[in-house]
Amino acid sequence: QVQLVESGGGLVQAGGSLNLSCTFSGGTFSRLAMAWFRQAPGKEREFVASIMWNPTSYADSVKGRVTIYRDFAKNTVDLQMNSLKPDDTGVYYCAGKMWDRRGSGVSDYEYWGQGTQVTVSS
Repeated sequence: QVQLVESGGGLVQAGGSLNLSCTFSGGTFSRLAMAWFRQAPGKEREFVASIMWNPTSYADSVKGRVTIYRDFAKNTVDLQMNSLKPDDTGVYYCAGKMWDRRGSGVSDYEYWGQGTQVTVSS
């Protein structure tokens, strides 16, 4: 069965950088569209970035500060985050769905990791 395991979260000062990594196992990685979501305390889970084979998509709130990329040889999808702000604080989740599954919201993704905490201090 598909498993997604995130790593790389932590505490960072505003303006700093973090790289989150998600390792995939239990299926065919190339058949999935992958994404990162985040959830701040008391808020709904929200989209951050997604990637299929090449095309990427970013939430307006992170555009220009975040890069998503995947390594098909390593079965990983990373999220490089720069110029972090306190508003970026939350639990970051890696998610995957079959490439031909429509939609890009939370309910459209079939597979989820357990999440990794990112805390940005001011």
